Amino acid sequence: MQPGQGALDGAPAFLNPELTALQRRLQHNFANPRLLERALTHRSFTADHNERLEFLGDSVLNLAVSGLLFEKLNQLPEGDLSRVRANLVKQDTLFEIASRLNLSAGLRLGDGEKRSGGQKRPSILADALEAVIGAVYLDAGFEVASALVRRLYSDLELNAQMSAMGKDPKTELQEWLQGRKMKLPVYRVVATLGEAHKQTFDVECTVTETGRSERGIGASRRAGEQAAAAAMLQHLTADPKQAHALPTATTDVAPSAKVP
Repeated sequence: MQPGQGALDGAPAFLNPELTALQRRLQHNFANPRLLERALTHRSFTADHNERLEFLGDSVLNLAVSGLLFEKLNQLPEGDLSRVRANLVKQDTLFEIASRLNLSAGLRLGDGEKRSGGQKRPSILADALEAVIGAVYLDAGFEVASALVRRLYSDLELNAQMSAMGKDPKTELQEWLQGRKMKLPVYRVVATLGEAHKQTFDVECTVTETGRSERGIGASRRAGEQAAAAAMLQHLTADPKQAHALPTATTDVAPSAKVP
């Protein structure tokens, strides 16, 4: 993608002080500042929000982190690399990076979301960070976005021991399927429930080979996916013959009832 491709029309000539300061922390001056503004706009503020940029940034982040790990941990096998990557792109890690960047200072939230503490909510800040990465990609291309990701993770000591850290349900499910030469699960948001400042996400997890789908509900898309993955693991491991050597799944979001 060429720099600026997909940028928004009518870009303003300046940013407010918070976003100007954020540009300095990111070490990237936007050719189209509206991309940064949109990246920090929650759906509770306006219909022109950051969720599409978050979708894009999630993929850019995963590719950039994959390249970084391939380079830095060149003796690690694929399975361990996947586990390290999962720890680097999980919500907790993204929230820590977003807090270090002080993304909350530039967030645009609806009044209800502000009153409920949205500026400090891990899921909102993690999503905003992904959206910012997506915005940088649209503004200047993958090489610049990848360089940003490397700067964001520069304070972390990358090592093989990261693969032994606690696994989340999505990672466990992926490993369970890969160990049986099965395709990765497909996640789909079935419904978004509640007011904009207090939403829950109903997410479906489907394993193609079994034709089985499970549902989970969480306070963010990620939490819903984790809950759905936990429900799928529970189903797949109910048969002792399938469950050998599989660690117990844990999640802070309870899965919803199974889909018939």
